[in-house]
Amino acid sequence: MNTSDFDAVETPALLLDTARMDRNIERMRARISRHGVCFRPHVKTNKCMEVTQRLLDAGARGITVSTLREAEYFSAQGIHDILYAVCLSPNKLAHALRLRQSGVKLSVIIDNVEMARQLNPQGLTGDARLEVLIEIDSDGHRSGVQPGSAELLAIAQALQSQGLEVAGVMTHAGDSYNCRSLDGIRALAEQERAAAVLAADRLRAAGYGCQVVSVGSTPTALFAENLAGVTEVRAGVFVFFDLVMAGLGVCSIDDIAVSVLATVIGHQQEKGWTLIDAGWMAMSRDRGTSKQALDQVYGVVCSADGLPLQDLLMVDANQEHGIIARRPGSSAGAPPFLPIGSQVRILPNHACATAAQFPCYQTLDGGQQLLATWQRFYGW
Repeated sequence: MNTSDFDAVETPALLLDTARMDRNIERMRARISRHGVCFRPHVKTNKCMEVTQRLLDAGARGITVSTLREAEYFSAQGIHDILYAVCLSPNKLAHALRLRQSGVKLSVIIDNVEMARQLNPQGLTGDARLEVLIEIDSDGHRSGVQPGSAELLAIAQALQSQGLEVAGVMTHAGDSYNCRSLDGIRALAEQERAAAVLAADRLRAAGYGCQVVSVGSTPTALFAENLAGVTEVRAGVFVFFDLVMAGLGVCSIDDIAVSVLATVIGHQQEKGWTLIDAGWMAMSRDRGTSKQALDQVYGVVCSADGLPLQDLLMVDANQEHGIIARRPGSSAGAPPFLPIGSQVRILPNHACATAAQFPCYQTLDGGQQLLATWQRFYGW
C-alpha cells in the first residue's frame, strides 16, 4: 500500500509507526546489553513475525510466549527457543510435548507439586523431556511460590522424582504497573531480582541445577540498576508502549508506536460529543490508567498525523461507537466538532489489549505514509 494519507483505509484500523517501534527496541536493547544478560522478549503483545524479527535482529535470544498457539506459529517461522510463560495445566501437556518432540526447545513453568508430578507421564529422557522452570512470586501480583518457602524445594523434588530437571526459576514483577514513581520501579526491580536469585540459590544449595534465572517486566527491565545473578530478562509492551507506560513515566506519549485510526461519524453538540467509528471492540475495555494520577479514560485523541489534540479524550465507548470530548475538568473551552469524515488516531491504554482486537497492522514510517500490511494472529 502506498498513499499520501488514510482516505482509502476502512476504519477502525490499527496503525503501527515502525520508526517509533525501532527506537523503542533499540532503547531496550541498549539497556539490557549494559547488564550483560540475555534478552528473551515477550511476543504476546505483537503476535507478528515482522515485529518479532526486528527483536531477533536486535539480539534477542529466544522468545517468550503466553499461548501455545504463539509457540506453534513462531516455531513454524523458525524460532525454536521458546519459553511458555503461563503455568502449564494438564490439558495442555500433550500439546507442549508435541512441540518439544518436534524439535522446539520449549520451556514451561509451574508453581505447584501437583503439576510437577504430571509432567512426564511417558517417562521420557534426554532432550525429549520438557524443560521446566519454577515460577516465583516476587511481588504478590499473581501466581508463583515464595522464594523462601518449603514448597519451592518440594516442587523441585517432585520434578526430580519424575526424571525431570529444574531448568531454572522465573518471575514477573507485574506490580511494577502499580508503581507511582521511577524510584518505586527501581526498588521493585531490585525486589524482583533478589527474589529470583534467592530461589535459585536455595535450589542450588539443595543440589538442583537451576541454570536459568529469568526476570522481567517492561518497567523493571528499563530501570533495573542491578541484575547480578540474573541470566535473562523478559519484556514485551516496550515494543509499542502505551498510555499506562506513559503514566508510569516509563515512556513519553511520543514513544507510543500503535494507535487506532478512526473516522468521525456524528455529533451530539449539546453534550459536547464527537462520535467516531471505534468503540470498545477496537480499543478494548482496558481502563488501565484509571488508577493513575492522569486518567486517560479510553484513550488520547490525536490528529491524523499523530499529534495529540488539546485535552481531547475518548471519554466513553460502546461496542462500535467511541465518544470524544474534552477531558473532565478541562479549562480548554468548548470542544471542536471535527468534520464528518475526518480522521483521528486514538492512543491506547494497553497496547496488548488494543492490538488483540485487530487482524493486522497498517504500518507507517511517521506521518501518514502507509508502507505495508503486517498480519497478526489470535487465539490459544
